[in-house]
Amino acid sequence: MTTAPTRPREASAEPMSHRQVLEAMTGLLAALFTAMLSSTIVATALPTIIGDLRGTQRQYTWVITASLLATTVSTPIWGKFSDLFSKKLLVQLAILVFVAGSVAAGLAPNVPFLIGCRVVQGLGMGGLTALVQAIMGSIIAPRDRGRYSGYMGAVMAVSTVSGPLLGGVIVDSPLGWRWCFYVCVPLAVISLVVLQATLHVTTERRAPRIDYLGGLLIAVGASLPLVWVTFAGTDFDWVSWQSAAYLGGALVALALATVVELRVPEPLVPLRVMANRTAALVVVASVAVGIAMFGGTTFLGQYFQVARGDSPTKAGLLTVPLMLGLLLSSTGAGQVISRTGRWKGFLVGGGVLLVAGLAGLATLDHTTPLWRASVFMAVMGLGLGAMMQNLVLAVQNTVDVRDIGAASATVAFFRTLGGAVGVSVLGAVLATRVDDNVAAGLRRLGGAAAAAASKQEGAAGLDLGALPAPLRELVRASYGDATGHVFAISAAVAVVALVAVLFVKEVPLRTSIRMTESVEEAAAGASGVGEPEPLEQDPRLEPAASTA
Repeated sequence: MTTAPTRPREASAEPMSHRQVLEAMTGLLAALFTAMLSSTIVATALPTIIGDLRGTQRQYTWVITASLLATTVSTPIWGKFSDLFSKKLLVQLAILVFVAGSVAAGLAPNVPFLIGCRVVQGLGMGGLTALVQAIMGSIIAPRDRGRYSGYMGAVMAVSTVSGPLLGGVIVDSPLGWRWCFYVCVPLAVISLVVLQATLHVTTERRAPRIDYLGGLLIAVGASLPLVWVTFAGTDFDWVSWQSAAYLGGALVALALATVVELRVPEPLVPLRVMANRTAALVVVASVAVGIAMFGGTTFLGQYFQVARGDSPTKAGLLTVPLMLGLLLSSTGAGQVISRTGRWKGFLVGGGVLLVAGLAGLATLDHTTPLWRASVFMAVMGLGLGAMMQNLVLAVQNTVDVRDIGAASATVAFFRTLGGAVGVSVLGAVLATRVDDNVAAGLRRLGGAAAAAASKQEGAAGLDLGALPAPLRELVRASYGDATGHVFAISAAVAVVALVAVLFVKEVPLRTSIRMTESVEEAAAGASGVGEPEPLEQDPRLEPAASTA
């Protein structure tokens, strides 16, 4: 395809056939599968990893939080780069970064080194999170995007289902937990080859103006609260000058970041995207969904292995209902949205199911029947599948293709930020509740027995096999009884997401990639009256304003 000399344009903005879109998405979905599989493998293996490396509950939380924080900070940077540079080259680079972090993590001699490797993994995952959504938005019209988002949701669900199972099998096999990180390498090589052969997308050339100051301020503002939650209550009091310094520094950094993002010509987080009600409410819902999703699911594997004493393989099998629910709702919702053009009902229904599932999981303790936990996990999965991709779709429908990368990354940024905050805060809550439960149990032992048991517990960390039988059962029960509080908080946060999507105004999905069609044409497409032809872009026209 040739481009006009006076106005370069996105080559993929031309209409593409269903076959061409599927070919382009093959490599993207292969890359996403690789990253998601590696991440979910770790979720099941983590209790064994932390026990083997003699780690603590605080370190357990930070192995997850470090990756999420790196993903959060890097997502808007990758998203902005995707609007300026080659999306294909960037997604391949993101895969290489993720693989490098994975291989290094497999060599980790201790938990601090592992946390550093997880940061590198998070940087790569941030790229994949932003770029897959951005490329989809560049080649598929919003009206048709629901179908392909369903495919992406299916890939995420399959990788999420198979990851815990594969991780459990690897941990229980002679290979050991380190192969949970190595296994992604051949898959990544395959995805790189497929991407090179199938993905053909070019970017509208604009003068690169990278918002370095905004990126630095956002990183500081997002990191300080998480570090504060980790150390508050143990190294210093919750109400202290140290707490004031952490929170005050975060507020100053975020305030300065807001000023910078409003003034620079190419902001990392385009605040103008949130100038309409739809985008602003979706961002609020994304933060809440991130807290509920990452914060809630992170501790399920720990619950089954630590509180219930199950093997990693069995723990992976026990999380299947959650993943199957996500698979069914994400694929089903995508198909229906593509046919009808209506999406708000799925957001509201997903919010209701998410609240119901998390509220049910809030009743967990160390004696809860497994069938009951499975039902609640399935309901939670149905809610997550109906909400995650459709929140991105709602925002993408309000922006032109030239800003699709930054807009998609903005939603992903706030969702992952919510996840990082959720894991950190809920991990601190869990650790506090476990300590309180264990202390109460030790007091019941009385005297020297309690002192000896307490010393053994501190030395063993999360390696429960090193504890004597009575103390091991006490710690298991303490973890099981404390897990319900994590999900109770997650359920309360999910209510915020539900309220936010209730106030979202449903705008019929466009049938063109660029914002050049009228509201009447979009409404006609959403009502199913005929199949509107994609409109050609007139170079003299400016992108239409948001109708939300």
